[in-house]
Amino acid sequence: MIEVTWLLFVVASLVLIVTPGQDMILVMSRSIAQGAAAGVATAAGVSVGLVGHTLLATLGLGAILRTSEWLFLALKLAGAAYLVYLGLQLLRTRDHELAIAGAAPRSLWRLFLDGALSNVSNPKIAVFYFAFLPQFVLPGAAHPTLSVFVLGLLFAALTFVVKGPVGLAAGALSGWLRERPRVLTWLYRGSGAVLVGLGLKLAFERRA
Repeated sequence: MIEVTWLLFVVASLVLIVTPGQDMILVMSRSIAQGAAAGVATAAGVSVGLVGHTLLATLGLGAILRTSEWLFLALKLAGAAYLVYLGLQLLRTRDHELAIAGAAPRSLWRLFLDGALSNVSNPKIAVFYFAFLPQFVLPGAAHPTLSVFVLGLLFAALTFVVKGPVGLAAGALSGWLRERPRVLTWLYRGSGAVLVGLGLKLAFERRA
């Protein structure tokens, strides 16, 4: 039996998920670049990345990250580097490159992997999962580990429920934007600047 405070967990999770962050920026930028399917694929990758964090939290890696300074630092720098890499790709966008990108779009599988890697390489999420999920397990629960696992899967599912429609909405504007390459170029660069900023913030942020 799963003994958790379901309503409180769903409300708290939705508030966190709708808060703009690196995942939301990534989903929107991919959707605008290649259409709704690209945004949905990226959102699916982000959600699968959260499933990975669910497994890590269930197995106790969150505890290791909280106690191992070197492991935390290594994962943090890897995640930060990946965000900066994605951001720099967007910052380097030129008007004439958009037509080329439209002719040879990134595959949905690659977009899916981008979303998953961007998420699973962020150690802050692993620590967050380990600290956040147990708060909603009822005291004295017979199967607390199973409860944490189910809550993590639910959080991942809620993430897709929110970010999937965001990808669809941004994709609806993609045609209009691709007809206006200068506007699209600056949207790319703006998204890239945000991703680089998030990556640098992650790299230099001190652990709590």
